Amino acid sequence: MMNYHLAEINIARMKGVMIDDPMMSEFTDNLDQVNTLAENSAGFVWRLKDESNKATSISPFDDEQIIINLSVWENLESLKTFTYKTVHTDFLKRRSEWFHRFGRAYLALWWVPAGQLPTVQEAVDKLAYLQENGATELAFDFKKTYAPPGY
Repeated sequence: MMNYHLAEINIARMKGVMIDDPMMSEFTDNLDQVNTLAENSAGFVWRLKDESNKATSISPFDDEQIIINLSVWENLESLKTFTYKTVHTDFLKRRSEWFHRFGRAYLALWWVPAGQLPTVQEAVDKLAYLQENGATELAFDFKKTYAPPGY
């Protein structure tokens, strides 16, 4: 049976005009800490990043105010633990200080064959699919999850 990993994308629209806007400083000052925590978490596989070790310059929506996070985890449990049981949770609770309410889905999860990394376009497509169709085995969220194919 094929092994699968969990891919995730989440997006946010900044209240700051750009990522280096002073109102974003507490968020950006902690990005390295949170990214390092993710990378050292059990079950972490990969995250999208540029030469600066961040993904804040990658803008697939042609909108500088939207930032994305794209990562891969061994399983749902490891991503949930990182998301809700580490210092990451503190920033999640305070997201309204830095980001506008997105309205539609801002997080999508989906299974990828182990060893395969999702492209930014694939991630954007999965988020769009979830926004249009709701949770299915093709793209889902933490509220309604699906097992990997074949399980």
